[in-house]
Amino acid sequence: MHLQGSSWSAAVASSDGNGGRNTPLRVDAQRNLEHVLRAAREVFGELGYGAPMEDVARRARVGVGTVYRRFPSKDVLVRRIAEEETARLTDQARAALGQENEPWSALARFLRTSVASGAGRLLPPQVLRVGVDVETEIRLPQQRQAALAAPAQPELRLVERPMAPEDEPDDAGAAALLEVVGQLVERARAAGELRPDVTVADVLLVIATAAPSLPDAAQQAAASARLLDILLDGLRSRPMG
Repeated sequence: MHLQGSSWSAAVASSDGNGGRNTPLRVDAQRNLEHVLRAAREVFGELGYGAPMEDVARRARVGVGTVYRRFPSKDVLVRRIAEEETARLTDQARAALGQENEPWSALARFLRTSVASGAGRLLPPQVLRVGVDVETEIRLPQQRQAALAAPAQPELRLVERPMAPEDEPDDAGAAALLEVVGQLVERARAAGELRPDVTVADVLLVIATAAPSLPDAAQQAAASARLLDILLDGLRSRPMG
């Protein structure tokens, strides 16, 4: 029998019912995975990580069973998206640190890039909690040194409260993000361009709140830029008068 074009592809894709995967099916599976990940970023970015898997499947235009074949639980999918977005923010922070000589310009570039990318809407809540915990350790180091006579403790404590395994963030990814954002903050603070009370946690909160999810893309971009301008103005130090 002679098959051509899409008929041949459909026949090949449907001919393997025993688990063996041929090239067209592997391509389809990869395409479905990309659709699911893209849809998950959009849905979680708009509705938060509480959005159901059914919403992700509808946005990806696949059956919910397809989503669960790739991600056996919602926690697994959430972790995948959160880790990818944390890594993206880390890369953006490193780029700003390496390509901008002026400390304030580097911090502002990182904030603008991160907000424009929408990654802040997908920043995992655990990282925000981590940011607060880290600040309790690294904020005002001179006061800590004067107040503590005990041996120095590690400067980076990721979390203080017990967490369930499925709730635990990627510690290495969170630590990398906090470290590089901390460098941006310290540089801008040392240059006298950042308010001395601004912390790494504050910067992460700016990223998380300055990227509102609006139905119109142009309106969303304009609103994000406007809100970020206001927040940047609030972060900047004022000359003593």
